[in-house]
Amino acid sequence: MVVGRAVLELIIPGADSLKAKRRVLRPLLQDLRARFQVAAAEVDDLDLWARSTLGVACVSNDGRHANEILSRLVHWVEGVGTVELEDYLIEID
Repeated sequence: MVVGRAVLELIIPGADSLKAKRRVLRPLLQDLRARFQVAAAEVDDLDLWARSTLGVACVSNDGRHANEILSRLVHWVEGVGTVELEDYLIEID
């Protein structure tokens, strides 16, 4: 069993309250879960309006497959338009 993890540091342009931040993050997290069959949650920067850190995990029987899923996920987030991807880290165990 291989576990892949990704940490995505996001900037949320125009978020002027925690409520506005959640309006952006809720559908983004739902899309990540549905499109890529991963577990995803906000894991840091919970009280900051315009920033968020997401944690994403996937389980596979092949490390290359897990890496491919997470790499495609990162590329998708870069193009989503509602957030800016500041940095990310992918780890495969």
